[in-house]
Amino acid sequence: MYLEIVSEMKKQLMQLDKWLDAAVEFAGTRSFDAGNFLGMRLAPDQFAFVRQVQTACDSAKFAASRASGVEAPSQADNEQSIDDLHARVRATVKYLDGFSAESFAGADTRVVALPRWEGKSLTAAAYFVEHAVPNFYFHLTHAYAILRHGGVPLGKRDYLGTLSFRPPQ
Repeated sequence: MYLEIVSEMKKQLMQLDKWLDAAVEFAGTRSFDAGNFLGMRLAPDQFAFVRQVQTACDSAKFAASRASGVEAPSQADNEQSIDDLHARVRATVKYLDGFSAESFAGADTRVVALPRWEGKSLTAAAYFVEHAVPNFYFHLTHAYAILRHGGVPLGKRDYLGTLSFRPPQ
């Protein structure tokens, strides 16, 4: 299960990478700097686009690392351009490429405890399913929605990406 979900996260991050290209293209057709998207948000108390992208990447990275018991690489959260965001997304995908099914052995009993949880913990399996995956999709979807709100012509197919269709049996 873990590897399949991590693979889907990678696929969605690669879709996000394409959305960044679409944002640059859209900005070019409207003669404005695509960097304007970085500070956009849907609500005053919501993360800006740049932070949505960073958090989506971190959520995927931490899902894999905490479920596998491997320390995740630290990133500075200092992206200031679309190119910087491309690099962040691609670095996350490359990191996720390093996991195999065997990487997640023991996840059902491994414990994840975060300082903000104030002495509480989850098994890595529960963390993965109950926190990491929903958090990933929350921030990914908000990044998508911010670009759509900004006029970038993205649709459901851009969100979903290529599906693994099989011939009828």
